[in-house]
Amino acid sequence: MSDWFKWMLLGVLSAIFGVLVLNHAIIFSLAITTVVGALFLVSGIIQALAGFWDEGVSSKALSIVLGVVMALIGLSFLTDPLSGTLSLALLVTILIAAGGILRLMFALRMKGSPVFWAMILSGIVSLGLAVYILLNPALGVVLLGTLLGVELIFNGVGLVTLGLWKRTHPMVKPDEPETA
Repeated sequence: MSDWFKWMLLGVLSAIFGVLVLNHAIIFSLAITTVVGALFLVSGIIQALAGFWDEGVSSKALSIVLGVVMALIGLSFLTDPLSGTLSLALLVTILIAAGGILRLMFALRMKGSPVFWAMILSGIVSLGLAVYILLNPALGVVLLGTLLGVELIFNGVGLVTLGLWKRTHPMVKPDEPETA
């Protein structure tokens, strides 16, 4: 199987899974929360155990406390995935708003540059999206799945594009002579 075809196949599969995720956004939001919960639980347990073996007096207590908190968050996500999904959606919404605020701040420093208005628009759109999500709490349940689905579709489009490019621009291996 040629290299370009592998990239195209991977891209098509990613896009197909993206559409599947978008069609079942709630299920995938809960699945994401479950995976994050399991990772927090395992990481927290390892962090707390590592704290017991830590030689430093001040970091030992902090390591144990942080490990226990992480494990409890993970356990919380696993026992109540819906609440965990809403918590993660709120976190993502806060990050979207923070990104918008940062872009607006950068835009103010770029007054007069060609990217000023693009940065302003981008910041306003991010802030508007965050406010829209906050004003519609039901979106929290589908937000993570929707973001994953959109990411998979864009990833698929990018990989298909890469595959097409590799098909028309084959790479010359270092030990092969270049043919013109």
